[in-house]
Amino acid sequence: MQAFFTLLSKIEKQQFSPFYLLSGTESYYIDAVLAALISKLVDESSRDFDFTLFFGKEASSSEIIETAKRYPMMAEFNVVVVKEAQLLLPSALDELANYAAHPMNKSVLILCYMHKAFDKRKKLYKAVEKNGEILTVKPLYDNQIPQWVRDHAKALQLELTPTAVELISSYVGSNLTQLSNELKKLKLTVKVGELIDEESIERYVGISKAFNSFELQKAVGSGNFSLAFQIVKYLNLNPKSNPLVLTLSSLHSYFQKLLLLKGIENKGNAAASIGVSPYFIKEYEAAAKRFSMRQISQAMKHIFEADLKSKGISGASSSDTQILETLLIQLFTL
Repeated sequence: MQAFFTLLSKIEKQQFSPFYLLSGTESYYIDAVLAALISKLVDESSRDFDFTLFFGKEASSSEIIETAKRYPMMAEFNVVVVKEAQLLLPSALDELANYAAHPMNKSVLILCYMHKAFDKRKKLYKAVEKNGEILTVKPLYDNQIPQWVRDHAKALQLELTPTAVELISSYVGSNLTQLSNELKKLKLTVKVGELIDEESIERYVGISKAFNSFELQKAVGSGNFSLAFQIVKYLNLNPKSNPLVLTLSSLHSYFQKLLLLKGIENKGNAAASIGVSPYFIKEYEAAAKRFSMRQISQAMKHIFEADLKSKGISGASSSDTQILETLLIQLFTL
């Protein structure tokens, strides 16, 4: 997300704005921007005087505005943070819009509006657009996760093999905060310069290198029912480490990539187009040849139905074990 990195770059250069409106459905980016701002603007000596934290459920607009209008006592800026700002009343947001139209130049007000994008039609959005910074974020698509892991690992000076990247990506899914935490744990445990492979992932993260959702999708793609069944048995015996929702998400993403691959004319750029490492593209191409478009569509339908069953929305009540084993049989009898 270019807007995210552009904003971080401004903060790093100490190009601060008096008002930040951070919103969207991916909390990782909002938390990262907030942490960067606090790191640059707040130190321990001035925290008690020039830093105030509010929560939307408890705060009133008058309290927030009154605090934002104070001049800093010890630091260069008076910093005011409002977390869970989506819980503020609509009238409070309108009053904050009036403040945002004429903000204090020695205060920095940061609104963290979580779980949804802020409405661009609102007065507050338009006011901050003129006098502050707006960041609206959303989760990455499944095929963007491996590249995010590679980039984040590089920033942490970690070197992961392609298999290690895929293992973490399929194990954690699209939760960027959890992905970041797993990589930070690796940073603390591996030796400097150590190449992190599937054995390292098993040792330090706890993901079995042989029995995981990534290996399951490979077994399904290659038509190896015996191996796929062994992996499913292992996943069902270890549900806490292998939640069904993540297994289903991984399988859905896998067939989605196969579907994309079937429609690509320029195979030279296939790996980048479907969001996988070139290291694995031959496996995906072989699987794409095994399945017709109809079979892939049917597989995605079965996975979707399994997801509904797991949430108690559709069909008779079934255990996670039954759901996954039934799905496996369906995938091998397309």
